[in-house]
Amino acid sequence: MIRVAVIMGKMHAGGKKNLVMEYYRHIDRSKVQFDFFCDTDSNSVPMEEIKELGGRVYMIPPYQNIFANMKAMKKIFRENKYPILHAYNSTMNIFSMFAGKQCGIPVRINESISMGHKSDKKNILKNMLKPFSKCFATHYMSNGEVCGRWQFGDKLFDAGKVAVFKTVIDTDKHRYELELRGKCRRELGLEDSIVIGHIGRFTAQKNTLFIIDIFNEITKKETNAKLLMIGHGDLEEEMMDRVKKYGIEDKVMNLGKREDIHQFYNAMDCFLLPSLYEGLPVVGVEAECCGLPMFFSTEIPRESSPCEDIGFFISLDKSAEEWADKILEETKKNMENRHDHRDKVRNAGFDSSVEANKLLDYYEELAR
Repeated sequence: MIRVAVIMGKMHAGGKKNLVMEYYRHIDRSKVQFDFFCDTDSNSVPMEEIKELGGRVYMIPPYQNIFANMKAMKKIFRENKYPILHAYNSTMNIFSMFAGKQCGIPVRINESISMGHKSDKKNILKNMLKPFSKCFATHYMSNGEVCGRWQFGDKLFDAGKVAVFKTVIDTDKHRYELELRGKCRRELGLEDSIVIGHIGRFTAQKNTLFIIDIFNEITKKETNAKLLMIGHGDLEEEMMDRVKKYGIEDKVMNLGKREDIHQFYNAMDCFLLPSLYEGLPVVGVEAECCGLPMFFSTEIPRESSPCEDIGFFISLDKSAEEWADKILEETKKNMENRHDHRDKVRNAGFDSSVEANKLLDYYEELAR
C-alpha cells in the first residue's frame, strides 16, 4: 500500500478541503492511504472521518511560524519514509517541497488549486513566491488549466508536464431533489420567494459586498426576493452594515457556517459568485449539478462551469443593476423547467468516483 503525505496547510471548510476529501473518500484505500498534515489553526479538520477511513492526521505549527512548521514536517517525514508527498498550498508548496527533498521523499507533487490577485493584500506572499514555485518539486498538478498556467507557466503546461485533476464532487449526492427543495424552503419560510444564494467565505476575494449591492437592486425589481447567505469571514460585519443601510434586513438570511449545504442548493433559485479571482470553485460545480443557475464574474475561469445552459459569466465592469437584470432574466427561465444536471457534470470530468480511479493510477505509476 502507498501512503501519501498530503500537505493541507489550513484545513478550513470550503474548496480545498472538499477537493481532497472527495478524492480520498472514493479512492481505493486498500491501495493508497493519506496522512493529512494540517496547521493547528485549521477550523474544519474531519478527524473522525479520516481515522475511520484509515488515514492519519498530523497537526503541525501554522506556516506563519515557518521554521517550526518545517521542523515538525521533517520529523514526521523521516519517521514515516513516505514514497509520495502531495502538497495543496499553491505557491506556498515551496516549503514542503524543500522539506520533502531534504528528507529523501522521491516523489514530490506540487499542486495549484488557486490563483492570486494583485488587489488582495493577503496574496502578497503568494505572488512573491510564484517565480520560485517550481523549485524542489518532481511533479506538477493543478485542478484546471488556468490554475496550472498561472502557477507553473505556459511553457511547462504546454509541454504536458502539469497533470490536471479537476475539482470533483459526488454527483449523486448533489443531484436535484424536488421533495428536499420543498422541505427546506418550508422550514426557512421561503415557499413563495425567489431565493438568491451564496455559500462561501465572506472575504474581499469573494466580493461579498458586491453581492449585497446586487441583491439590493434585485429587491427593487422583485419584492419577493430573498438572499440566503451561508458562510463566515472578516467582511461579515461590514456586509450586515450594508444590509441595514439599504433597509433590506427582512430580506436577508445569514445562516452562518454550515456543513449540510446540499439542501440549500436545492432551496435556492440561483447562486452568485462575483469573485475577484478563483481557481476552480467547487461550489459552482455542486450548484450546477443540482440544476442551479450560476452567475460568475468573468474573472473566474470558464472551465469552472460544466453546464453551459446554466452557467453565466458577467463582467465586474457591469453595474449591480445590470447584474440584477441578467440574474432575474435567466433565473426565471430556469425556475420553469429546473432539472438534474448530473450527466453533464460527469461527462465534463467532475465526478469523484471516476476521477479517483485516475488519481490512483497516477500514484501507482509514480511509485513504481
